[in-house]
Amino acid sequence: MIGKLNHVAIAVPDLEAASACYRETLGAKVSDPLAQPDHGVTVAFIELPNTKIELLHPLGEGSPIANFLEKNPSGGIHHVCYEVEDILAARDRLKSEGARVLGDGEPKIGAHGKPVLFLHPKDFLGTLVELEQV
Repeated sequence: MIGKLNHVAIAVPDLEAASACYRETLGAKVSDPLAQPDHGVTVAFIELPNTKIELLHPLGEGSPIANFLEKNPSGGIHHVCYEVEDILAARDRLKSEGARVLGDGEPKIGAHGKPVLFLHPKDFLGTLVELEQV
């Protein structure tokens, strides 16, 4: 059902410093910051030959990333994102097997402009999983 790894998301307390670390220290191509008010984050993407790293920084009150950073002040891996061909079919199959879909269970448009869903970390070895339709 799942396809390739789309990205690994890292919550960061300072987006500019994190972007500079990847750009200057590691020599990576880093996108400009992109505000995602519907998700309560500002993101920057690091392009790698085989996947992406998504840097997440809180945006606005009630940001889920702010809560994450309260518990992890230095930041850290927030979630992994896998590609799926049909997000509704994937959702229905996972739910039939007992997996919990976060939110109302309906896909939302993610930072790449494609439908996404999040799966409860307690159902996936302590890892928050994002599914993105490709």
